[in-house]
Amino acid sequence: MVSVLFAFLMSCNSKEEKKDYNHVVYRAVNNKDTAILAINKSNKRFYGRYEISYYRVGKDSGDVRGDIKGDTLRGDFHYISNGGSWKRIPIALLKKQNKLFLGSGIIGTYMNLPCFIPGTPIEYNNSKFVFEEVKE
Repeated sequence: MVSVLFAFLMSCNSKEEKKDYNHVVYRAVNNKDTAILAINKSNKRFYGRYEISYYRVGKDSGDVRGDIKGDTLRGDFHYISNGGSWKRIPIALLKKQNKLFLGSGIIGTYMNLPCFIPGTPIEYNNSKFVFEEVKE
């Protein structure tokens, strides 16, 4: 009885079911740096893993999560930089022509969390990484 009640409470607590998400893997290359983005997407949310390998320097590796509004994915990247300490930065991706363009902008903090400063533009034209879907 307790396990049935626990299962019921857990299912009521989730906003969207796992079956509503589809798994997609993207890869981008900039000079000799490579980024892999493996995310699960629904109509409104995304979550997954993001890893940037810097040629001969190391890597940033961690979790991404956020919201999807139209053709834009906005959230945060919580990662360990080169095996050091945990960091968190905002992330914005624009979906255009079946690719994801990594955005850049002015970063500030709100309630001690980093975010893009509202009212300032996020630039997608000179993206450091342009992700293309990898067929598994």
